[in-house]
Amino acid sequence: MEFLLACLVIAAVLTAVGSAHAEGRPGYTIYRAGTPITVDGRLDEPAWVAAPDVGAFVFPWYIDGKQEQTVAKMLWNDTHLYVSYICEDAHIWADHTRRNSEVYDDDCVEVFAAPDPDRPHVYFNIEMNVLSIFLDRFNPKGAGVIDDTGWRATDLQVSTFIEGTLNDDEDTDSYWVLEAAIPLENFGGVAKNTPPAPGDVWNLNLNRLGGKTNAQFSQWRPSRTPEPQFHAPDDFGRVIFSDAASPFWKR
Repeated sequence: MEFLLACLVIAAVLTAVGSAHAEGRPGYTIYRAGTPITVDGRLDEPAWVAAPDVGAFVFPWYIDGKQEQTVAKMLWNDTHLYVSYICEDAHIWADHTRRNSEVYDDDCVEVFAAPDPDRPHVYFNIEMNVLSIFLDRFNPKGAGVIDDTGWRATDLQVSTFIEGTLNDDEDTDSYWVLEAAIPLENFGGVAKNTPPAPGDVWNLNLNRLGGKTNAQFSQWRPSRTPEPQFHAPDDFGRVIFSDAASPFWKR
């Protein structure tokens, strides 16, 4: 398993160079899982191996330091949206162990989703650190409006795997993996269909940030803000839910 993960990270670093996206919103097809998913941070199910990744993350506010890459994939079935990240990281760090604490200061990955394209500024953000601790919010009034509605994700599953030593900058780590299963019912009342109907489109972004050493801001779809800001729903990418299994699936 460790060899498989290492190969995935190395492949991503070698191939995910340069600008990942042209102007306009990138698209990604979320295929059906096809096989059961066990949320354990290992990503060794055939469905994960077959799923395409979203492409290289970009660094819209880059200043200095190594641009450590991220390989992200998504899958779905009638009950869950599945998200996975493989994060190249020489110094893996996390301190926060309480839900809705400042996990974004740790090594952290995020899902921002606006599940009704007719209301693109109504969105959810779920932020998860390398300790599997998460922050979850619903933003019905759009970015920049602080309004805790009391919404909290239910039955969210998060698991991680670390190839390295947590919170020890004396050595050099390799990568960490986060796998999450988000029950689709959490988006009920906002999404047009729960679960999505095949062909449904959501606006969505995937982000990464935090950590004590070489903290970088990176994203699937770059925000066009002058300062680091992930709460920019106008800049989310688009995903489409397919009723097919991944075309890379080898039966």
